[in-house]
Amino acid sequence: MRLLSRREHSQSELLRKLSVKGYEVANIQVVIDEFSNEGWQSDQRFAAAFFRQRIQNGFGPVRIDFEFKQRGVDMTCADLEFEGRPAWSVVITEAYAKKYLSDQRQISSKEWAKRSRYLQQRGFSGWMIKDLFDQLGLSFE
Repeated sequence: MRLLSRREHSQSELLRKLSVKGYEVANIQVVIDEFSNEGWQSDQRFAAAFFRQRIQNGFGPVRIDFEFKQRGVDMTCADLEFEGRPAWSVVITEAYAKKYLSDQRQISSKEWAKRSRYLQQRGFSGWMIKDLFDQLGLSFE
């Protein structure tokens, strides 16, 4: 109960955290099922809160999808969250502007690759990055 009072957790996160503390998996699963039935734990609520938080931090769909899988969220929950997503072009533009403040249009190929890697690590696809660079008018020497 203490874990859920701090933030939302997925069922697999709770199972992993409690099993590390030495509780038996069968007992943990019974408690998790009870919490879920009572509405105290919900993978759907977890997915929604996690999704909003990652978007606010400037992460893209590839990274968010990977992190959902890491946390054991059923992809049906993740798919539901992706339906209400903001325009990814806005998210990638904000992430880029936060890191690179210059109005420089002509950059070296090394700098272009560095900026592309940064955005890829944040979870944006290659075509999203290309669209952003085209929109900004970025080219390399």
